[in-house]
Amino acid sequence: MKSIQKTSLLALLFLVSIALTAQEVVVVDSTGVAKSNNQLMETVVTTDTVLPFKRYKAEGVSAVVGEYVVLDSDIDKSYLELDSQGISTDGITRCQLFGKLLEDKLYAHHAKIDSIMVPDAEINSQIEQQLQYMISELGSEEKVASYYRKDDIAELRKDLFEVNKTLRLASEMQRTVVENVEVTPEEVREFFYSIPDEDRPVFSAEVEVAQIVIEPEITEEAKQRVIARLNQFRADVMDNDASFATKAVLYSKDPGSASKGGLITGIRRNSSFAKEFKDQAFSLLEGEVSEPFETEFGWHILYVEKIRGQEVDVRHVLLFPEVSQTTIDEAREKVDKLRQQITSGEITFAEAASTYSDEVETRNNGGQLVNPVTGDTRFDLTKMDPTLSAQVYNLKEGEISKVYTDRDRTGKSNFKILTVTNRYEEHPSDYVKDYEKIKELALKEKQIKAIGIWQEKKIKETYVNVNDDYKECEFTNNWLKK
Repeated sequence: MKSIQKTSLLALLFLVSIALTAQEVVVVDSTGVAKSNNQLMETVVTTDTVLPFKRYKAEGVSAVVGEYVVLDSDIDKSYLELDSQGISTDGITRCQLFGKLLEDKLYAHHAKIDSIMVPDAEINSQIEQQLQYMISELGSEEKVASYYRKDDIAELRKDLFEVNKTLRLASEMQRTVVENVEVTPEEVREFFYSIPDEDRPVFSAEVEVAQIVIEPEITEEAKQRVIARLNQFRADVMDNDASFATKAVLYSKDPGSASKGGLITGIRRNSSFAKEFKDQAFSLLEGEVSEPFETEFGWHILYVEKIRGQEVDVRHVLLFPEVSQTTIDEAREKVDKLRQQITSGEITFAEAASTYSDEVETRNNGGQLVNPVTGDTRFDLTKMDPTLSAQVYNLKEGEISKVYTDRDRTGKSNFKILTVTNRYEEHPSDYVKDYEKIKELALKEKQIKAIGIWQEKKIKETYVNVNDDYKECEFTNNWLKK
């Protein structure tokens, strides 16, 4: 039971940096720590503390596992990756990170033997998401490449492809190992009652939350003003040879690209950009400027800078329609009236959400929020988003919150009210009431055992050669085949 409750920052290094899958995967690393991916995501502790690494040997071979090579520099990159995620490396040794890399290579090697396929298109899509995030954080492609000690972004993209591909293969192989593992009701019962009373888990307080969102109306007149302004920029570029990059620097509302003249590089058809944005990028020739078009982020014009095979470099200007104070006041009045009707009993919260809420994702479910980590409607009060937690923490079941003002990614204000539809107080685990949670713990323990058996068998079958520098490491797995 204690092994289930420990935190694995080593496995987190890879699971945080790329969204490998939405399904549950159990991770067992060479420090003997076991976690599911969702548990890992929930137990992140951010800090700026970094354990410095002592050397950086670009081509120093640390180990060979099957057809894969682990370089000494791969361990250093693992520290860099932890640092870039704001994750403490305090107490994490090179031996521990090295053991995690060995496991990833073992999984990837046998994934290829078992003909497990991972489409390159999916890997490239992940890379684009990673790069866009890193560029938005560090400010430019050059800074990102320099941070990862690469000459340019193309070299980093190639390196990221190999890393992502290996990790996806490892993840798919691990899923294959545990996909048929199941627990019977009797195994769940034996698991629970084998835990001493004092060691049984205590489940945190949880809530189920619903909300109603009212957005100020964007008038057609406001949209037309934005379109007219973008058309003016477009005409100035096409007819007067004005600089598109300068327009973006001066007027674009996209914080990630405005300072770079609106430049976005390496767009692929399978990348994560809005469909309308990609349609424009791949329908124009080099030097052409699009007509104004709308995405969920606002209104754009787009200039094709360079077409490079399956990739396109573009510049764009993003503008938002202005919301008048009149429509803001009308939205506030509407939400105030709705709150009054709900509290007086004229209409239920669920009916009001279904009829009046502007939030499409929750409107058809009576405003009920879904936990993005677990996929169900319960939120652990100790792990939920701090802003949401502050809004509902002191609400009694069925109570309606005050009206809150939020801002979306475009800076536009909206108003919302919330209610707690169910509240579950913190309590010691109960076999009957908490059967499903206990079943999950029992299943994870059985998966951990299955993975341990698989690893032991495959290490014996696989060519493994560890450099003498690491033969003093204390591994949980028998990498040295003693």
